[in-house]
Amino acid sequence: MLDLKKIRQNPEKYIEGLKKKGVEGEIEKILNKDVRRRDIIREIDELRYMRNKVSREIAEIKKTGEDATDKIRQMREVGEKIKKLEGELKEISDQIEDTLSNIPNIPHPSVKVGSGPDENIVIRQHGSKPEFDFEIKDHLELGESLGILEFKRASKISGTGFPMFIGKGARLERALINFMLDYHIENHGYKEVFPPYLVTRESTFGTGQLPKLEEDMYRISEDDLFLIPTAEVPVTNIHRDEIIPEKKLPIKYVSYSACFRREAGSYGKETRGLIRVHQFNKVELVHFTTPDASYHHLELILSDAEEILQLLGLHYRIVELCTGDLSFAAAKCYDIEVWAPATGKYLEVSSVSNFEDFQARRANIRYRRSSDNRVDYVHTLNGSGVATPRLMVALLETYQTDEGTVFIPEVLQKYAGFSIIKKGE
Repeated sequence: MLDLKKIRQNPEKYIEGLKKKGVEGEIEKILNKDVRRRDIIREIDELRYMRNKVSREIAEIKKTGEDATDKIRQMREVGEKIKKLEGELKEISDQIEDTLSNIPNIPHPSVKVGSGPDENIVIRQHGSKPEFDFEIKDHLELGESLGILEFKRASKISGTGFPMFIGKGARLERALINFMLDYHIENHGYKEVFPPYLVTRESTFGTGQLPKLEEDMYRISEDDLFLIPTAEVPVTNIHRDEIIPEKKLPIKYVSYSACFRREAGSYGKETRGLIRVHQFNKVELVHFTTPDASYHHLELILSDAEEILQLLGLHYRIVELCTGDLSFAAAKCYDIEVWAPATGKYLEVSSVSNFEDFQARRANIRYRRSSDNRVDYVHTLNGSGVATPRLMVALLETYQTDEGTVFIPEVLQKYAGFSIIKKGE
């Protein structure tokens, strides 16, 4: 959530920042209501002062035995006016809070101004696209021919968009998760978290999914709980309503979770196979840090996620998102896109974002400075390290052979327990 005090101090910064994200008029709306809110507070304070003063006068009048009826009547009228103003104050304060809740974060000054994905910037690539001397199959053909992917039966069980891995497919999926968790813990210094998959409305508000993105989430109405769209939600909320001593920062968590997304607004996008699904697995990286270190940590998370793809021997590129493609809560974001040769596309397997203090304000996550003992908001960051569905697409398509088999990258073999996937195994 944006800071109202900072908006008052520099409204143009926020007006221009939101304009870059395609949002206009909201700051002016808030400031107009804020002026009225402060006028009401001033009027209430003046009336209370008057009431206290006159109440003392009434007490003195009564001591002398004189009639205080008129003053008592006047104070009743003042009390009624205060009550009415307090009701108006609550209403306008709620309106300001609601408007702030629905306003996105402003982009970092370094982010390119653009209207959408076509204006994102490819900042670097790793490796080169694999070449084949035979006609290659896509992941769906490979998955079906090798008996490792079951979309038809999964659809029978749960409907479309819910994949099912069988045999070596299931073992490969599990191998990917365990490899990534172990690598981030042992080489990048993360602490593992295995979080709940159901979260409260407060938790989803804290990370910025609610109220804007409720239609994209699976909700259990009876309990008003939400299936997590990413481990970012429960892991970020570990420190909700807490004050963290600065000496304990940075905090770095890694978490595996299943992720659930209705993707209510995704009609017309690529939906074949594992490209876009309602349930998938992901290893998430979450950092809590001080404001002065957060952009250093953005690059750290990006590097940590990249290392996974490098070890798997996959070609990928890094894309810096323009303002029009940033998420609701992000100030700056990189996407990591892996190359899927048969699909013929770069597929996003990780988004690495700095939210600055936007989530921390919503979730009330603060830290106490060592230098002056003052309390300030942390900066939160996260990135997929990485998500498995499109990673699986790239692995199957990159490591296929002319015999229709699929080799397993060396770093995965000890986790999978095999080095090749053959038909009928």
